[in-house]
Amino acid sequence: MPTVSQRTAELGTENAFVVLAEVNALARQGKDIISFCIGQPDFHTPVNIQDAAVKAIRDGRHGYTPSAGINELREAAAQYMGSMRGLKIAADDVVIGGGAKPFIAYTILTTTDAGKGDEVIYPNPGFPIYESQILACGAVPVPLALRESRNFAFDPAELETRITPRTKLLILNSPHNPTGGILTKRDLEDIAAVMRKHPDIWIYADEIYSRLCYEGEFSSIASLPGMYERTIISDGASKTWAMTGWRIGFASNPILAPQFIRWVTNTDSCASHISQWAAVEAINGPQTDAEAMRKSFLSRRDLIVGLLNKVPGVTCKTPGGAFYAWPNITAACQMIGAKDSEEFRKRLLNEAGVAVLADIHFGSRVAGEGQHIRFSYVASNQAIEAGVARMAQFITANARRAA
Repeated sequence: MPTVSQRTAELGTENAFVVLAEVNALARQGKDIISFCIGQPDFHTPVNIQDAAVKAIRDGRHGYTPSAGINELREAAAQYMGSMRGLKIAADDVVIGGGAKPFIAYTILTTTDAGKGDEVIYPNPGFPIYESQILACGAVPVPLALRESRNFAFDPAELETRITPRTKLLILNSPHNPTGGILTKRDLEDIAAVMRKHPDIWIYADEIYSRLCYEGEFSSIASLPGMYERTIISDGASKTWAMTGWRIGFASNPILAPQFIRWVTNTDSCASHISQWAAVEAINGPQTDAEAMRKSFLSRRDLIVGLLNKVPGVTCKTPGGAFYAWPNITAACQMIGAKDSEEFRKRLLNEAGVAVLADIHFGSRVAGEGQHIRFSYVASNQAIEAGVARMAQFITANARRAA
């Protein structure tokens, strides 16, 4: 019987979708589940963007586009990314992809060689596809710990200790999934100071949540002196305009753009023609809906953090961006006799009907950092209030039994 490759057998996944399957299975059994597991805006794509897609269909824009994307979207994305970062980005340096996620793999494939021991440094906890793609592409993953004491940024001194002659790429993510942490301009200046000592290392700046910053202005390492040419800027339409299913991402680098175009040709051929025209309208059209969504997420952030900090055994830092809360449940685990966050989240789902993700879904647990779970607060205020109330009741009831 034919077998699959070791690469495929060991390929990682995005556990939000695994937990979502558990949630759906319980829902089919009639269980009442409040879910906080998927990082997907709960808004409809704005109507003007929908209308642009319908017009594209009616106008016969059904065929292939250039692998790099239509000129109109490359120009719009170049202006959009450049204006946010204080950079002049050329349209020729922008590549459109089927979402932002493919650029993770394209970047690793372009900057490392399989089997040669090339290393990629990435944040831990972090978006699980980073580690998965590093391994799948034949490179060596080097996790860099994020610290609660630093508002889930990493210590630049720790970064320096992770760099070796084999380091080819550093992955940054701000605002951050899963913690909601942000890298401030000061953080980025400290990181840039380290990276200037190592000019041969590329930087992948995953900035998909760039429009969802709540504490201060968004900052990009690409904006700092000497950093733009070596930084791959990755952004997209999914989070800002509630377009997750439209699958439109855009990346920019003046040196690597031609290589990314070849990767798109070898994989997807091109992003959806229809979705590209919708994204042109998303960028160039009115931003009223995008700003309204951001304000709603900010309000929900304040609501969920305030509620979580009243739950027995739980403390929660206020996240600076994205739409995730990352509460510390170390004391809560001890109170109910759960050995770790994964046991806690399984029991919370099955006993209380609340779906969250555990810290181990985002990498190996960082020593000394305790136990954490992730809430994606893309849910109504009523769902947030009910879900956190169920969690509080779950802890209280089980603490009594444990006692």
